[in-house]
Amino acid sequence: MKGGKWEKFYTLYEGHRTIAFAPDLITGSKGAQIKDATDLKRIMITVVIAMIPALIFGILNVGHQHFLVTGEEATWLDKALVGMIAVLPILIVSYAVGLSTEFTFCVIRNHPISEGFLVTGMLIALVMPPNIPLWQVGLATVFAVVVGKEVFGGTGMNILNVAMTARAFLYFAYPAQISGDQVWTYLGDKAPIDGYSGATALAVAYNAGIDEVAVTDALAKHNSVLGDGMFSFANMFMGWIPGSIGETSVLMALIGAVILIGTGVASWKIIFSGFAGAYVMGLILNLFAANQFMAMPPQYHWVMGGLAFGVVFMATDPVSAAQTEVGKWIYGFLIGVLTVIIRVTNPAYPEGIMLAVLFMNVFAPLIDHYVVKANKKRRLQRATV
Repeated sequence: MKGGKWEKFYTLYEGHRTIAFAPDLITGSKGAQIKDATDLKRIMITVVIAMIPALIFGILNVGHQHFLVTGEEATWLDKALVGMIAVLPILIVSYAVGLSTEFTFCVIRNHPISEGFLVTGMLIALVMPPNIPLWQVGLATVFAVVVGKEVFGGTGMNILNVAMTARAFLYFAYPAQISGDQVWTYLGDKAPIDGYSGATALAVAYNAGIDEVAVTDALAKHNSVLGDGMFSFANMFMGWIPGSIGETSVLMALIGAVILIGTGVASWKIIFSGFAGAYVMGLILNLFAANQFMAMPPQYHWVMGGLAFGVVFMATDPVSAAQTEVGKWIYGFLIGVLTVIIRVTNPAYPEGIMLAVLFMNVFAPLIDHYVVKANKKRRLQRATV
């Protein structure tokens, strides 16, 4: 109660007490009224549900990669157990540290608890490699919540995607632990079989450009010691390849996209234009190919790295994305374009989607500004006529 001994902790109490409650406010008791049941809590839970396929697949893939490169036979249950041992601590640290940070700010500012970190906590875990040190996960989470969110005013006020901010922090602060050949495969205390390389498909494609070897041939020959087809288009689409926990499977990302679009939570325009932008930029690079990476078939950009995951779950963030309908087309398209440009032309950033999303987050308000300005100009011209 107001004036009580624990008054400053009321927001924490109220937030936990009402976690399963629905708002009791309506637009009116009689006559026509809005009957949309969507609120922040339902939106966040829907996004979490949409990410569950990627999480489950990521756990299985971590275990699968572990046993694949150690040369051991294993059942799917064995793979799931190994995957959970690697993934669940990352997820727990992300949620524990992130929620603690948010709760601290709620108490200091006397703000109510929001459900925003339900999504962010899982996203941060899914964009991490499976053997990232847990203290780095915690540090990146604190940085992302404080610098990427709370300094702007909290949930709904941030201009940058919080999960991408966490990954960017680690990429620039501790690059050795979030990039390289061996961080994408959980080995525990095991040793890989002879002839194995943990390079990602993007690294193989970039090296093919340097060696002047067709990218498709380089992908087909890579890790032949494990058998043919590890980096085939179909296998990369399914996701049985090295990579961050949740980013490898395009199929799981598309399942999440169907859930988000079907429930009206995410914009199909951003998702579609993101894939289209990557394909168009790939075609343009084909026309002016100066190396084999530029000549790579454009559809391969869809199944390499985290493009699909980033476009579906990061680019569609309703807070940091463009808000106007035309702006969403432009915003998504440019994310796809920039992702491919960064991948192909800058060896320091073999992925691309991380910087592309953060860059376009910054420009999203400018895109909306000029879209609205153009609409006003057209309306004024019609009014004059």
